Amino acid sequence: MAGNGSTVIALDKKRMDAMAAKDIATLEEIIADDMIYCHSSARLDTKASLIGNMKSGSTVYQSVVPSDVKAQDLGDAVVLTGLARIKVNSGGKAMDFGVRFTDVWAKRNGKWQMVAWQSTKTE
Repeated sequence: MAGNGSTVIALDKKRMDAMAAKDIATLEEIIADDMIYCHSSARLDTKASLIGNMKSGSTVYQSVVPSDVKAQDLGDAVVLTGLARIKVNSGGKAMDFGVRFTDVWAKRNGKWQMVAWQSTKTE
């Protein structure tokens, strides 16, 4: 189990980079099918709706930059907490804001996947 925290922090950074790069293949692989994504606006997305909004262009992430990320290693689950700076165009509205987040990853069939995200605006 040693190293789960650093492994998942690196995977979450890869996910954030994939969102900004619109790398759908990477997102399909590392986001769990049953993932729940609670945006800082309180809007909920599933894996299908999150990726669908990115594919359609209704949500376009320019950047998602994490900082101060800490991992709580629970064995087959890791809880991340931290800050992120998000630049996104959602529904035609450009936004640039900070969030504090909690992010949960689970190891299923030997593979780490993101299962939950919850964020709150910091500004």
